Amino acid sequence: MPVFDSDSEGSSAWAIKRFGRQADKLVATVPTQLARAHSKAHATHLTAELKKRSPYGVTLAEAVRENLADMARDLHESVRDVRGYEYAVINDHALFPFRYADKPRPIDRARLPANTSPTRRRLFRAHGPQSPEGLFDLADDLTTQEYLGLHEAFEELGATTKLVCLFFTADAESGIHVIHWGEARLEPDRTFTWLYREQLPLARGA
Repeated sequence: MPVFDSDSEGSSAWAIKRFGRQADKLVATVPTQLARAHSKAHATHLTAELKKRSPYGVTLAEAVRENLADMARDLHESVRDVRGYEYAVINDHALFPFRYADKPRPIDRARLPANTSPTRRRLFRAHGPQSPEGLFDLADDLTTQEYLGLHEAFEELGATTKLVCLFFTADAESGIHVIHWGEARLEPDRTFTWLYREQLPLARGA
């Protein structure tokens, strides 16, 4: 699996191919938007004064989506609404943010929760990298029709729009630990096979 060195100057060829003239701006801006989202979520965490069941994670997820959508608007790019959630779409590539752990962990340990919605799974199956022929068996007690539905592209997202994974780890006290983006295929066991991955630098001061 190709991995781009985050310390290299400028955008990679992969990023330029997907995001075109916006590639450099995204490399610089995405980490800042995640850091700002953490600040909002941390403030909510402090206000709640809860040791357990903190609202940090839920607030962070929503703030990240909102910030990425605002970023897309600022860049005069698209924002698409899918089942009530806004996704930033840059040059026909939708950013899919996901906090895969609340502590620093290797990206190869990322896994979708068991209660992941059919919408999220469908985003990966329909807009993510194509799987090898015959890889997916019917699982999770899905009927054939439900299974086939997972591969139908979202009309509101655009049938030709491809998914770019934006995976990160973070916690309320330490903030954002690490940021990865790239192309990943969702496997039947809810893990991911990365076809390409880059590590983005953290925002300065984050």
